[in-house]
Amino acid sequence: MSVFRVHNTLTRRLEEFQPLEPGHARLYTCGPTVYNYAHIGNFRAYVFEDLLRRWLKFKGFRVTQVMNLTDVDDKTIRDSQAAGLSLAEFTARYKQAFFEDIRVLNIEAAEHYPAATDHIPEMIALIQVLQDKGYAYRADDGSVYFSIDRWPQYGKLAHLDRSGLRAGVRVNADEYDKENVADFALWKAWDEKDGDVAWDSPWGRGRPGWHIECSAMSQRYLGPSFDIHTGGVDNIFPHHEDEIAQSEAATGQPFATYWLHCAHLLVDGQKMSKSRGNFHTLRDVLQRGYTGREVRYELLATHYRASLNFTFASLDAARTALRRVDEFTARLTDAAGSAASAELPTWARLAATRFEAAMDEDLNISAALAALFDAIREGNAALDARALAPSAAAAVQALLARWDTALGVLAKPATAIPADVQALLDRRQAARTAKDWAQSDALRGEIANLGWNVKDTPKGQVATPR
Repeated sequence: MSVFRVHNTLTRRLEEFQPLEPGHARLYTCGPTVYNYAHIGNFRAYVFEDLLRRWLKFKGFRVTQVMNLTDVDDKTIRDSQAAGLSLAEFTARYKQAFFEDIRVLNIEAAEHYPAATDHIPEMIALIQVLQDKGYAYRADDGSVYFSIDRWPQYGKLAHLDRSGLRAGVRVNADEYDKENVADFALWKAWDEKDGDVAWDSPWGRGRPGWHIECSAMSQRYLGPSFDIHTGGVDNIFPHHEDEIAQSEAATGQPFATYWLHCAHLLVDGQKMSKSRGNFHTLRDVLQRGYTGREVRYELLATHYRASLNFTFASLDAARTALRRVDEFTARLTDAAGSAASAELPTWARLAATRFEAAMDEDLNISAALAALFDAIREGNAALDARALAPSAAAAVQALLARWDTALGVLAKPATAIPADVQALLDRRQAARTAKDWAQSDALRGEIANLGWNVKDTPKGQVATPR
């Protein structure tokens, strides 16, 4: 098996992936904070993590993935109160929406989706260990903080200059800027802003800080040490830095071996912002007539460590690219017929080698897609020249299916034909049988107006969504 290399944020270099347990890749991926619908920037990270998961499986690894659901933090409490709902009621709707959205994007399900509110005892136990070891201290108001001054390695992920750290200064907010490097809250004493959101603890009523949640849940499902931790670059500091400090201080063991972070998503070259009018949820994009498959391709097609400039023109280009894939797949189907798969043509074997080499080099999706479209060009030329035997066409079909276990975007999703479209198709078939070509063309137009294309093949008419 060829070597899979990843860029490790911790070391700032490419490294061969070697799991702690041979053959078993364990990864923790930062999931949604369920206070609203996830936006396309969030899904850029989730699609990248899905590509990583799928490639690990492609390489033969067994994968155990944990993706947390943050259902208690500053934002969920604030917005649930504004909505007049309990925290559980408020977050439930957005948990459901998240799972609906990842299905639309063909993101594989993780093995575990732990919600923070279901793991408060584990968080309290972890904080107690940190206090017992002298890394955490209780403030006058009952909150508990991690002392960065007592953890000399603090800053190793973000490569912070420790001379600028301000020991003894406290940050109570869940999220803060690098300029606010300071002791961070593990447990927040209850105050009136929390309403009825509180749990009993050795330090009094309160709730966990955001950072301790991921440490406790990763330990619960993956143990004290695991292979890969992922997220967006905005998670490097403070969230992931704080995770490392509190986890390794508590266990005395390395936390995650490899750290992979995806770059920001921009919209029309600018940071996404509601005030700019360029803030889009997945649902917003779908309402404009794009499909989950097209959005997935757009989010997938730029290397995860490069900024992605999301535009609707680029979504149109994604649609065009997928149409090329679909047309080639249809031609292969016709050429293969019922033939069994045989040896790949030389051009397809070379493309397979290039595809895998690209993906093995830190998921170099740009080079992998170049290999795909070179194969489509070569394959179409062979089909045009009638130089692709049915068994070879079947082999290329199998290659594309194999690649799609990693990409999750090449196969067109099966779509049920609506009853009104099927009725028109039946009428059109009757018109063609009667050689009423004018009526057949008119019905094709009516079907197109309903968002479906019709292609006449030797096996009959085939309808596909536009």
